Amino acid sequence: MTENYLEKPDSITKWRATAAADSATRINTQRTSNRALAWEGPTRAKGATVKFHVNRDVFSEAVSFVVKLLPQRNPQPILAGVLIEASEEGLSLAAFDYEASARTTIEATVDDPGTILVHGRLLSEIASRLPNAPIQIEVGEDDGIVLTCGSARFTLASMPVQEYPAIPEVSGESGLVPAEDFATAIAQVAFAASRDDVTPVLTGVQLEVAGTSLSLVATDRYRVALREVAFDGGGVATDETTTALVPARTLTEVGKTFAHSGDIQVSFSGSGDREIIAFTSGNKTVTSLLIKGNFPPVRRLFPEQTDHYAVVNTADLAEAVRRVSLVLDRSAPLRFTFTEDGVSMDASGTEQARATESVDATLAGEEVTLGLNPQYLLEALGAVKSEFARITFTSSDNANKLSPVLITPQTSGTPETFKYLLQPNLLLR
Repeated sequence: MTENYLEKPDSITKWRATAAADSATRINTQRTSNRALAWEGPTRAKGATVKFHVNRDVFSEAVSFVVKLLPQRNPQPILAGVLIEASEEGLSLAAFDYEASARTTIEATVDDPGTILVHGRLLSEIASRLPNAPIQIEVGEDDGIVLTCGSARFTLASMPVQEYPAIPEVSGESGLVPAEDFATAIAQVAFAASRDDVTPVLTGVQLEVAGTSLSLVATDRYRVALREVAFDGGGVATDETTTALVPARTLTEVGKTFAHSGDIQVSFSGSGDREIIAFTSGNKTVTSLLIKGNFPPVRRLFPEQTDHYAVVNTADLAEAVRRVSLVLDRSAPLRFTFTEDGVSMDASGTEQARATESVDATLAGEEVTLGLNPQYLLEALGAVKSEFARITFTSSDNANKLSPVLITPQTSGTPETFKYLLQPNLLLR
């Protein structure tokens, strides 16, 4: 892989010099913070008896929602549970793994109020396969959880409620974002976050609130994705910028869950090593512990618009890239040549395999030949959400370093809300 563009500015070079130290301290402080979060609030005690009736579809959807954020394999068995609190108001279901939590409330007929803790994924699988009949759940004589639905009957192990950590509460500053726009923005940005835990700050998406705008930024050193959406802070004017570094995995689930929910309330709470963010819509809430550390100042890498660019049909280019890259080795770049006649692609693989293809394009400026990671380019084109994409060729003061390309939707008269920087690869031929 070629040297990445994040190493160019001096400020970002200094950031990389301290990233390893930040990562090490984050791990220790995160563990300390998790232990503190575990015992906030009153200790819950298991009720002597619990019994309630609930609609099957409503219950199945609620359980499925709260277990989505739980890891497949949790080192602490107690965190695999779903906490169900039955009261006169109905049911509250929650799950928490010290970093992320999900909570929802649903209507139910409660005969005996109380709290139970049961294995979440098993309960979710059972609930999704039950017959079309009301569900009854109660604590059996041996303290097991008995679930009955029609002629189906399950007895599940009861987990110790008193050992379960308190679910985080958020009561800080908040604002509203349109759910559909926010979900789209997450899908356009989160994929650019790193999947390598060696540098934790790069595994998150940086949320930045400034005035009436909410920005989402993610990078893995070789690309940067940026999207802006409208933010309603409730009419409170402030010149301060609020930032939150949210794990990309958690934010992706938020986008999928709340995509069609009207508006999402975004809340910031806590301080020091226990800062959290909450996303609420309707009867559902997701919280996440923020990633500690300094996110690299990648915004300054986005250049002012230049007159050297190409405009191409997004779908045509994506389909051509998929076809031609079939012969490439997994990590090999794809050669692109932009001319007045269009853009041509040339790929050479092992065993003399080769593929070429051309797509119509409009070029402004000089002809360009460069190598790009085909998968990174395809993800960018999928995020453009426009019939045509503009590929801008940036320049650098250092002639020995490759300059990134800027990919944006080709629109007329509307501000660019999505930007994607991609670092070219060195071509060996």
